[in-house]
Amino acid sequence: MLDPQAQALLQLLQDRGVPPIHTLTPAAARAAYLLRRAVTQPDAPPVHSVREHALPAGAATLRVREYRPGGAAGRPLPALLYLHGGGWTIGDLETHDVLCRSLCNGSGCAVFSVDYRLAPEHPFPAAFDDTLLAFRWLAGHAAQLGIDAARIAIGGDSAGGNLAAAASLALLGDACAPAFQLLIYPATDQRAIAPSHASNGAGYLLTADSIRWFRGHYLPNAADWGDWRASPLLARSHAGLAPALVLTAGFDPLRDEGLQYADALSQAGAHAEYVCFERQIHGFITMGRVLHEADTAVALCAGALRAALA
Repeated sequence: MLDPQAQALLQLLQDRGVPPIHTLTPAAARAAYLLRRAVTQPDAPPVHSVREHALPAGAATLRVREYRPGGAAGRPLPALLYLHGGGWTIGDLETHDVLCRSLCNGSGCAVFSVDYRLAPEHPFPAAFDDTLLAFRWLAGHAAQLGIDAARIAIGGDSAGGNLAAAASLALLGDACAPAFQLLIYPATDQRAIAPSHASNGAGYLLTADSIRWFRGHYLPNAADWGDWRASPLLARSHAGLAPALVLTAGFDPLRDEGLQYADALSQAGAHAEYVCFERQIHGFITMGRVLHEADTAVALCAGALRAALA
């Protein structure tokens, strides 16, 4: 059964004639996603401090926003590098500000949110490359940033979960690899052939049409769909990866991809925990103003981070 609050939200969007995302331009979709914050997201909780970093990235710079919890008292903190959702096409530091603040307070971690480049202006593998750059910067500057290089997690929701999973694979050979993966309804297989794509492909906010729209912007070349940097489920091996929490939603087209990825980690000998919020829709974790189970999910993720990085 669909959560009654999720059903009410979907009905509200329909009654107000909110256009499906695949009918919009990327610029219009970004603006709409940002505006929706005021309706669906809770008020931003205070954290001890917030500051921004500008990382050199070729001829450009990569923005990273740092959130620090209270009570650190000068000791190195565990950290989370966070990648926002939005189909690699929409979303930014502001759309996920509340979630990052909540994870910071709940986990006791310093959270570093990455404003990676978006498609279609910057197609695959730009967002993946930015993720690697940000993680290696974080690990390489741990002492200056007051964090523990041995306790850096990587995580994200949806497209951000995809980037976190793919980066974890790429960073296996690094001196400082992620210590934990927080994968919130991640996209793990760009072929979109898991059964939930058919069963949940219409009527639940994220649709088959919108998935094709996002993928068309980020991965315009179908030959790239099988690249493990785009489809981490298709990597040759998942052995040696950090422990993971994989969280999905029951009425999400990506549900089965998340389950398949958790199973792949377990089969390779990695420790993976899998939790499905059976009554929820894709994107619910940022919608705590209207979906109460979002608070439960945020607390679950924060607790997993706290335990894994203790």
